[in-house]
Amino acid sequence: MHAWPASEVPALPGQGRDLRIHDTATGGPVTLDPGPVARLYVCGITPYDATHMGHAATYNAFDLVQRVWLDTKRQVQYVQNVTDVDDPLLERAERDGVDWVALAEKETALFREDMTALRMLPPQHYIGAVEAIPGIVPLVERLRDAGAAYELDGDIYFSVESDPHFGKVSNLDAAAMRLLSAERGGDPDRPGKKNPLDPMLWMAAREGEPSWDGGSLGRGRPGWHIECVAIALDHLGMTFDVQGGGSDLAFPHHEMGASHAQVLTGEFPMAKAYVHAGMVALHGEKMSKSKGNLVFVSQLRRDGVDPAAIRLSLLAHHYRADWEWTDQVLADAVARLGRWRAAVSRPDGPPAEALVEEIREALAHDLDAPAALAAVDRWAALQEERGGTDISAPGVVSRAVDALLGVAL
Repeated sequence: MHAWPASEVPALPGQGRDLRIHDTATGGPVTLDPGPVARLYVCGITPYDATHMGHAATYNAFDLVQRVWLDTKRQVQYVQNVTDVDDPLLERAERDGVDWVALAEKETALFREDMTALRMLPPQHYIGAVEAIPGIVPLVERLRDAGAAYELDGDIYFSVESDPHFGKVSNLDAAAMRLLSAERGGDPDRPGKKNPLDPMLWMAAREGEPSWDGGSLGRGRPGWHIECVAIALDHLGMTFDVQGGGSDLAFPHHEMGASHAQVLTGEFPMAKAYVHAGMVALHGEKMSKSKGNLVFVSQLRRDGVDPAAIRLSLLAHHYRADWEWTDQVLADAVARLGRWRAAVSRPDGPPAEALVEEIREALAHDLDAPAALAAVDRWAALQEERGGTDISAPGVVSRAVDALLGVAL
């Protein structure tokens, strides 16, 4: 599977700062020191509908992570998956009377278009669950053969009790885990499981549903969590720098994935930091495909909204915050984009070197994009009030906003 084209990231004078970011597992900030190549895994979409603003906010957060790392002169190894076979996709295809493969391909293509328009840096490895199956099967077999997985009516389940570190990503108690498991794709009430929280690794073939050769597992398809584990271990290895996604993935997805990987390798932790973006609401409820309360990036683009304004609407909120999409959020972003473009269109302006350092400092401090935007606002206001004589300043600001915030002026 191929990703989307990369937009050029302008080079800036000087060097950025190391990223200090909130880690869900420890509950506090950690300073990341990745070495010359930073390793990032971000969980991708299940392609049964278009990219909504909640998706965009999550991928914007981890785009900023990459931009901070690139500004420190590091390379970035970024991996993202596509869950291109799963119950919601199959259910949507059946509801609409379309082929599930065609639906997945259509929505994945639209996602690529949205990411390109928003200037999100693409992953070096963009891997679908289906193409990862040959690598998933032997991992499930290894877990089963090691006694960390068991069979139940042909399905294979992972035993959470096989990982002594289980629970150290989300830090939730058993009652909260059970509740979230039921809400987020688990089956805690299925009879015969050793532990209600045990997640499925391999689903035996069901009549009328797609299935693949699972070797000694029999025909079937992979569970959700093992998909990401197989892809991450193959392309990044253990103890990579950041495991990212929305806050609704901390449990069960990232918790279970970490346990799978830790039992498979005997190493801990799977990732140095677990970083989670907040949820975006509409009309008082979290945007959700199941609820249908969605604002789509593609629809905004069709309505003529500049993608740079969409991106600014995301940047106006701290990545960990839960916030609500409104018409005013977009109107404010459109107005801000207009002010910034007017400011950099002049032939000279106030010196911009200090502004570049302010943006760097804000982003290095837990991706504080609102503080970075406020710094650019101040420079633009000064430009409007009395201008300046530095002929390089508008270009410096344009390149810094593009390189660090992903907004083309």
